[in-house]
Formats: sequence, C-alpha cells, structure tokens
Amino acid sequence: MSSAEPRGLQAFPEALSTREAWLEPFGWYREMRENAPVRYDPGRNSWDVFRYADVKRILDDDSTFSVDPSKATDFVEPEGQGAGLILDTMLFEDPPRHDELRGVVEDSFRPRAIRELEPRIRELTREILDDTLEGEGEMDLVSEFAYPLPVVVIAELLGVPVEDRDRFKEWSDAIVSSASDGEGGEEFAERQQEVQREMGFYFLQLIEERRENPQDDLISTIATAEIDGEPLPREEVLGTCMLLLVAGNITTTNLITNAVRCFGENDLFGTYTDAGAVPRSAIEETLRYRAPVQAMTRIATEEVTMNGETIGAGERVIVWMGSANRDGRQFPDGDSFVPDRSPNQHLGFGHGTHYCLGAPLARLEAEVALSELFDRLTDVELVGTDLEPTRSSFIYGVESLPLEYATV
Repeated sequence: MSSAEPRGLQAFPEALSTREAWLEPFGWYREMRENAPVRYDPGRNSWDVFRYADVKRILDDDSTFSVDPSKATDFVEPEGQGAGLILDTMLFEDPPRHDELRGVVEDSFRPRAIRELEPRIRELTREILDDTLEGEGEMDLVSEFAYPLPVVVIAELLGVPVEDRDRFKEWSDAIVSSASDGEGGEEFAERQQEVQREMGFYFLQLIEERRENPQDDLISTIATAEIDGEPLPREEVLGTCMLLLVAGNITTTNLITNAVRCFGENDLFGTYTDAGAVPRSAIEETLRYRAPVQAMTRIATEEVTMNGETIGAGERVIVWMGSANRDGRQFPDGDSFVPDRSPNQHLGFGHGTHYCLGAPLARLEAEVALSELFDRLTDVELVGTDLEPTRSSFIYGVESLPLEYATV
C-alpha cells in the first residue's frame, strides 16, 4: 500500500510519453542522472530530480518540500461536490496534521499486527489459486491473481463487501490514471470528480452504518476516531477510506506482477519453483529494480539550490524514486537485477515522514502470494511480449502478464 497521487504529476514527461518508454524508462533515468540530475521542464511546469542522494534529501525534508498541493503557485482548487476528497488525506498533509491522521490507523499496519494476518492471507491465496490453476494451462497473472488477492485483503481489513471488487478496480484505475491517456483535460477532470463522488457516496453509507453499529474493521476505526476530543471531519473520514482502498490494492498488485516479470526476465522461475518459495531479498530487489511507484510530488516552500539549480518557492518538484533506485552511486551495478542484493536501501516505499504506511502489509502479501504460487507451479514461462504499461504517470506495472505453466 503506497501513495496514490492523483493530482501529483500533471502529465508524463515527453521522454516517457510512449508505451515503450514507460515500459522501460530506465535508460532515460540514466541519461538524466548523468546529464541533468535536477532539471526544469517548462512543458509540465515542474522540476525533475533523479539522483538517489537528492531524492532522499527531498523526501526527508518536510519543511522545505511540502506534500500539500495547495502550496503550489499554479494550484487550482478542485470544483464540484466531492472533487477534492482524495486531497483530504494524510497523503497531502504535512506534519503535524499528517501525523494525527496517520495515527488513526497506524496501529493496524504495524508489523506485529500485520504478522497476525499471515494465516488468513495464506488461506485467501490458496483459495484463489485453487480456483485459477489447472494441470497445464495459461493464466493472466494480473487479472486472475495479482489483483484479486490484494483487493480481497484490503476489503476484509476495511470491512467492505468483497463482492464489490469490480467497482473497486474501476475506481482505483480511474484515480491513478494519467491525464495523458488520450482524454482531454476537461474530460479527464470530470471523470476524476465523478469517481470521487461515487466512492464518497459508497463510503458515506458504510460510515454512517459503522457509527451506529461499530465492527472490528478499519472503517469503524476511522468513522469513530477522535483527535484531541473532536471527531474527524467528514471529508477526512471519507478521504482516508478512499485512500486505503486504492493504495491497499493498486500498489501490491503491481509489486506481485513486477516481481514475476523480473523473475522471468532473469531466468529465475526454475530456481523458485524448485525451492517452492521466494526469498524476501528478491521482493526487496523488485521494489528497487521495478518499483510500483516511480515518482512522487513535492512543493518547494522556499527557494532552494540543488545541484547548481535554483528551485523557487511554490514550484512543483517531481522526485523520481525509480531513477534513484538505479543510481550507481548508491547501488553497484544498479541496472542489474540481483535477487540477493545486500544492503538494499531502496526507496521503493518512499522515505521519511511519508514512508508507506502499508509497507509491512505489501511485503507480507507479496511474500505469501509468490511463495504459494511458485510452490504449485513448474515449467513457468512468460508468454507474449507486447505488454501494456499501467496507464498512470506514477504507478508502474503492466495491465496484463500472461504465463504458461504446469502444476506440481
């Protein structure tokens, strides 16, 4: 579960505007790290930052680099009922409000609490595989496995009906989609607002029910939470529920998918099917090598100089964690997938105050899902090379990943 950032990147950089470039942006990253590690893009009215040390510095400095989009000089207030709900979340709040909102749900995502979920996650994984796998066959890893599992897990944690998962996917895809997908700016904005209204109405009904009859779930926790003796404003309750649903499934789906893609491209299928397990180090390397979240946005709150460039107060800064994670200054042979890499201080879950709340859950889901999958399979192959990237300017993955396999 990582950061959904629907208004963060206004569009792809021109260099990443094609399908092929977004599938493999790493050559462009490498060129930028060497030749333009901090550069201004007038077409997008934003700065791009590519090197590990610079990215980490920005993510670690909340006072100079804010997550609040309203601090940008070109910020436009969302219009229409429900249009800005996703902005009323910890994702777009600086301390101290960020810490207060995160504190409402943080206990449920601490490592100890997450470890208690392992038996249930393993049970759900096996149920999905029982329904999906045949003796010999082909599957789309995304639609048949990597998406269903995380959405069922987060649905159970939140306390929302699993049978609504098709709606969850539609909403999640719309929230993280890029304005450069062919829709006009006005049409795209209208669709974003419509989705937020739909999600808001959906959760509003559930919140009212939980306030009357609290259950052992996250919606009840959020709906009944108080900060300094005051209940959360309705907008923050709705925004937090929406954020957890979207972030709780979209990032983990792409982590599982990107891992299998990495394993196939590096001839590791046989290693893991023979072992019947996938080591944690290989998952960490996936988070470095093909991180599900490639970029985040910050707003400079004051003039700051970085690598000889002056970023003005109110200007937007895009930190490219996907580039930082390949920086040879931090990672020897950074453009190679090294499944037992150690140390591996990647930025796949961000860094600092906004380090991914759901990182322990995402790691556990990926470890259980991949180990159960490879325990059952043999003769695994990636089939089809015409991959379609996830239609987002910050989420990185593929829409479909066909596999051929035999079962053990």
